[in-house]
Amino acid sequence: MEKRTKVIATIGPSSREEEVIERLILAGVDVFRLNFSHGDHEYHAENIKRIRKISEKLGIPVAILQDLSGPKIRIGEVKEPFLLHQGEVLEIYGTRVHAEKKESTAKVYLEVPEVLKDLKPGDLIFIADGLIKLKVIDKTSEKVVAEVIQGGVVSSRKGVNFPGAELSIPSFTPKDEVDLKFGLDAGIDIVALSFVNGAEDILRCKEVIKQKGKGQPVFAKIETQKGVEKIEEILSVADGLMVARGDLGVEIPIEKVPILQKELVRIARKKGKPTIIATQMLTSMINSTSPTRADISDIANAVLDGADALMLSDETTVGKYPVEAVKVMVKTIKEAEKIYPYQLEKGESVSSDFAIAYSSTILAEELKAKAIAVFTKTGSSAIRVSRFRPKAVILANVHDVEVWRRLAIVWGVKPFLILEEKEDPESMVREFVTLACKEGLFTEKDTMVLTMGYPVGKEGSTNLIRVIKGEYLKDAGISCS
Repeated sequence: MEKRTKVIATIGPSSREEEVIERLILAGVDVFRLNFSHGDHEYHAENIKRIRKISEKLGIPVAILQDLSGPKIRIGEVKEPFLLHQGEVLEIYGTRVHAEKKESTAKVYLEVPEVLKDLKPGDLIFIADGLIKLKVIDKTSEKVVAEVIQGGVVSSRKGVNFPGAELSIPSFTPKDEVDLKFGLDAGIDIVALSFVNGAEDILRCKEVIKQKGKGQPVFAKIETQKGVEKIEEILSVADGLMVARGDLGVEIPIEKVPILQKELVRIARKKGKPTIIATQMLTSMINSTSPTRADISDIANAVLDGADALMLSDETTVGKYPVEAVKVMVKTIKEAEKIYPYQLEKGESVSSDFAIAYSSTILAEELKAKAIAVFTKTGSSAIRVSRFRPKAVILANVHDVEVWRRLAIVWGVKPFLILEEKEDPESMVREFVTLACKEGLFTEKDTMVLTMGYPVGKEGSTNLIRVIKGEYLKDAGISCS
């Protein structure tokens, strides 16, 4: 049985060669992530070209996710790293200064100075993923003065977080806009926006996509306290969610992350929005062929939480064993899915928007259907069926290759057939059944549930459910040979 939960692998030095990309796809990668915090446009363009080439060669649809870097706030250059001790003072400037420590007072500057105006006494500042903790005690027009609560070594370009602070800087930066326009022209399939704090961040990103005449879905990366607090607002406009546990585990107490992960997945799935779980899923395999039991448990629990996709980062970018890491993740997913709680919302009331999708999953279960075939123009009907987590595989039939690839990230969806758009729905059904039969997905003994819209091709018109039984092959004169 094929896995339902999708696998995302980040492309990097360890995985960008064509031979490795091919092995990764064959091992079970559904989506390749391009991290725009690193690399220039030429580097990413070459990666996109290689992924498309191998995907076409294998005949396996894979999506490309462009992960925008967002306003990653970092300390500026520190020529000589220094050690901070508890009780000492760090002065943080908005303009470039010589970073140094003299006696019990040190100073640095931020590469994103705008953030300083939003800070006030009592706010917390974390440096280097929370290894160094500070509290603001004073503020002037040129600097913020903070007391060291927990010390550590300060060096160049260490990341800075402001847990709980109300920051006004947008998550969609000028660099992100330039990168996004490049990505859209290069043919990326999905966008992930970093440090999303509200709906306006997503809307700014979507406006650029609209201006380019494109329709790529935008996933909101939740990695701040403010993003968690505004999750309902964010999900009202975002197309999906990424639980980015790295920065999120700095912004909130780390022991709260596992529970928050479950809650974010639950909220997103109720709204029919796909979710990705990211960060440190198989860290133990960066330098080893053997994972820890803890990493395996983390993967299994993310599957059982109901995530659509799980993401590998350092494991496939700089790790020594990228293909092996994917294989371990796939094996663990399949094992967890043996006890997966399918039909998660059986018996619950659903809105009219999800009525057809819900009914098709219930009907498929009652008839023990082999698959649910979804004819969809935008992909939204397949995503809605996926929300209810049917045991039957979801075969998505679309009219557009871009939509075909985007569905590679959605739980349980197999992007199946790109159909020529026709007014006669019966001709499309026949074309689908013929291919399904030839690929061994449908025989004289099988049953399928089919959903589609009438009139054909109208966006948001899915309004029909149809049962296709094995005798259809004989009646339609279809040969599977």
